[in-house]
This record gives sequence, structure tokens and C-alpha cells, in this order.
Amino acid sequence: MPHPEISVVVPVCDERDNVEPLLGEMLPVMRGLGRSFEVIFVDDGSRDGTGAVLEAAVEREPEVALVALRRNFGKSEALMAGFREARGGIVITIDGDLQDDPAEIPRFLDALDGGLDLVSGWKVDRQDPAGKRLPSKLFNAVTRRVSGLDLHDLNCGFKAYRAEVVAALALAGDQYRYIPVLAHNEGFRVGELGVNHRPRTHGRSKYGLERYVRGMLDLLTITFLGRYRHRPMHLFGGLGLLMLLVGLAVSGYLSVLKFAGYAIGQRPLLLLGVLLILVGMQFLTIGLMSEMVQRQHQRTRADEAAARVREVRR
Repeated sequence: MPHPEISVVVPVCDERDNVEPLLGEMLPVMRGLGRSFEVIFVDDGSRDGTGAVLEAAVEREPEVALVALRRNFGKSEALMAGFREARGGIVITIDGDLQDDPAEIPRFLDALDGGLDLVSGWKVDRQDPAGKRLPSKLFNAVTRRVSGLDLHDLNCGFKAYRAEVVAALALAGDQYRYIPVLAHNEGFRVGELGVNHRPRTHGRSKYGLERYVRGMLDLLTITFLGRYRHRPMHLFGGLGLLMLLVGLAVSGYLSVLKFAGYAIGQRPLLLLGVLLILVGMQFLTIGLMSEMVQRQHQRTRADEAAARVREVRR
């Protein structure tokens, strides 16, 4: 079949009472666009009969497809499974809990037409309990500060992407929360769009406060990859050089005391100085090895790019 222009990816887990109403709202909106489309539901190990409801929808609606995961792998894996199956030049993600309004989809498409590569939704008037809103505000504030990407709501699941953005993503763990940051790090143009948000009427949220702890660890990983992936020596070498200089300064100070006749063999400062020198040298070594690996990777990518150019010229 010819590739559709738009792919809508909907990750769901135990949303039996929501998927049919969601389809009832989404399909008229998509058909009203006058563009070819597909709707891909990713069932992330549902146990409440969601899969059976979706299988019936696939039989009934020609635009609907289903990807069923063997067990619950998490939202990142569900999104990646949907992205692998998406064939459209534009990919839209929307949560399956009916809190996102499908009527906003045309506005997302207009924002992409305005020159953006990724448009992230912003739940301006979020219809969730304070126990979810307040931690989310803190999470977004910290992420903005660390990443340098000035978006109000990075965690909103309602997004629109160009296909090349989706192809560049490699999500793991809980990194779906940082998709705008990952895309920004790859050089794509990222923006946001205020969207209508609705209260949950069926089912319950799958996430608790523990996801913010995991999210902060993922933020450290993404920050490192974004800032130092192409220059690891700047991180490891900088830390190593600092430790080495402090260790040498401590050792020099103790050497002066030794020559002045003071006993230094039992002083904890001696152990600290030696430890800083050894750890600093290890960090410098790690930085050099990382640079060697990175250079080899860049050389491989350059060779692959050159091969593609030669193929085109032929």
C-alpha cells in the first residue's frame, strides 16, 4: 500500500474504556484533513482487555493498525515500536487516556508547516491533581535549566514530528520525557504549542512520584550525551586535570613540611594527595580513550557518508 502522509502513534496500557471514544474523536478529525493517514496503536502489555477492543477496531477501520508487545516494556519501548511501524512523513504521538484533544491535530500540522521539525504540546491549563502538577512544574524547571531548552512542558505526550526526527531517536528507560531535548541536541528545530487538556474520566494514571527520580538520572545521561558526546575529553580531562593539580598542590605542601622536619607519614592529607593524583590520572586516561573511540566512530560515519556520495555520483 502507498505510504500515508501522516502516522498517528498511540501508546496504550490498560485503557480499554478510552480507546473507542478516542477513535470516535480522532478518525473524523483525521479524515477531515483530506490527507492520507494511519493510526497505530501500541498495546504495551495491557491486561484489562484493551487488546481485544483494538483488534476489533483494526477489523472495522482500514486506517487503524495494532502493534502488541508481549509484556509491559514502558512508554519508551512502546513509542519506539510505533515509530518503527510508522510510514508517514509526519508522525503524531498522542496519549490514549483521552486527556489530549485530537481536535488540536490540525494546529500541530500548521506549526510544522511553519518551519519546525518537532512541535511539543504544552498543557497550559492542566487538568490533573496538584500532586501531579507541582512535581511536574519542578521537573520541567530543572530540565529547562540543565538542558537550555526553553519549553514549558517537555513531558507532554502530544507531539508532532517530521519523519527524520523520529528516525534520529533512540529511546530507552524513561527518556521519552526528554524527546524535545534529544531532538534539540541533534540540531532539529523544536517549538511548543499550547493545547487543550482534559481531566481523566476512565482508568487511572500509570505513573507515580518514582518516575521523577528515574527522570533525573536520565537527565544526567542526556545532558552528558548532548554536551560531551563529541568531546568527552572536555569532561573527563577537565575533572582529571583539576584533581591532578589539587593532588600535586597537596603533595607539594606536604613535601615542604617534610623537608622542614615535620612528620607527615600519619597525616590523612598525604593519602588524599596521593588519591587525587591517581584518580586524576585515571580520569585523563578515560578521556583519552573516549576520544579515540569517538574519533573512530566519526571516521566510520565519514566513510559511510563518502560511500553514499560516490554511489550518487555513479
